[in-house]
Amino acid sequence: MRLDVLLVEDSPGDVRLTQEVFRDANMAAHLPGMAIHLHVAYDGVEAMAFLRREGENAEAPRPDLILLDLNLPRMDGREVLAHIKDDPGLRTIPTVILTTSDSEADIVRSYQLQANCYLSKPVQLEAFETLVRSINDFWLIKVKLPKQQGNA
Repeated sequence: MRLDVLLVEDSPGDVRLTQEVFRDANMAAHLPGMAIHLHVAYDGVEAMAFLRREGENAEAPRPDLILLDLNLPRMDGREVLAHIKDDPGLRTIPTVILTTSDSEADIVRSYQLQANCYLSKPVQLEAFETLVRSINDFWLIKVKLPKQQGNA
């Protein structure tokens, strides 16, 4: 079974760490036949092009899960979330906000826009690794995700 995750994150350090933790967590999980592919978009415009399969993303898979930072260049995560949840072909993709913002306004707005969950990135490396492992364990192992429905 293949699961595709779209990470929308502009920090190269956070991207690299997330990739490493997902890889390590999945090797440790020993789930036969399960492969998790992490795709990365570095800003909101890139994320929407990936999700809409535009241009060089024509063959992009429909993600099973989106990890979305709020503070992005070109199009911020709030706008991306609004576009995802307004699109009938994308709105069923679970979207997890993974951001440094602890702002109550950001939390409320994200849930108003139908985010599935809001997580604040910890500053400490170990705590960030633990958080990413818990995302992997909950969203990609325990949760039942909808089957891919072809083109979005």
